[in-house]
Amino acid sequence: MQPSGAGVYSTSTKALSLAAGEEHRVLPPDLALALLVNRTANAYGTNPPAYIVYRETTRVAAPTLGRTQEIDRRVIARNADDAAVMDDIPGGAQRIGQAFPIIPYFDPFSQFYFSYYANLKRIDITLQRGMPMQLAIPPPNPDVDVVFAYLSFWSVSYAADSRPDRLHFSIVPTPRDGGGMYPSDVVEDPQTHLPAHIVLRDSSSDMTIAMDYSIVDGHWVITHGTFTATEHALFLTFVVTADVTYDEFSFPSAPPAQAAVLPPPTPSPMPSP
Repeated sequence: MQPSGAGVYSTSTKALSLAAGEEHRVLPPDLALALLVNRTANAYGTNPPAYIVYRETTRVAAPTLGRTQEIDRRVIARNADDAAVMDDIPGGAQRIGQAFPIIPYFDPFSQFYFSYYANLKRIDITLQRGMPMQLAIPPPNPDVDVVFAYLSFWSVSYAADSRPDRLHFSIVPTPRDGGGMYPSDVVEDPQTHLPAHIVLRDSSSDMTIAMDYSIVDGHWVITHGTFTATEHALFLTFVVTADVTYDEFSFPSAPPAQAAVLPPPTPSPMPSP
């Protein structure tokens, strides 16, 4: 996802409060979302974990074909370059590569690259994380009475169930978006004022990725995700779904012993905002 531009501007004569949690009452949805995007970038780029250890439970299915696969793994991921040691449990094979299906430390507002390949036997997913997105927002000004906001690449509105204590944004890409994936639904956590639920959609297909987030040991991480897309193979058309749960997290600062099998680190794709 690589938005092409944004803008926020203000005019006229009184101070405007931008306190977290007040956006629904005093700000248009574009500006409220911009504040959320910036808070997310700051949380994501501040003190990122060196290593992430977790259990992953994944169920991949093609319902119309009657095919399912259960994948349970213990994972040690080096966060800087998304290199992971994945041990199937109980007592299964060990794999080394990019964390599957995606590493749970991921800012979906960032300029990321995502691709996948699916057939009747496997799903291959590639995720390249990029720069967190920071949007220009004017500071409070005693001479400002009204703030007008716009995001040139997204059309943002409050969803019908949005409340001051639980902001819910609905997003539609504009012609300036440039295609690709975009966040269609974003729900803010009222305690952390970070996203609790994000749905990504692909503007050129029916592919959907939904992610639930929580703060675990001070880190904003994915705890549950779903993936769905329609595929075509061998003259067949079928829907592939994947449901993954992440739990039993720990965030060691030094490499665990099992990480010794990882290749040397590559340059970090996770620059700070």
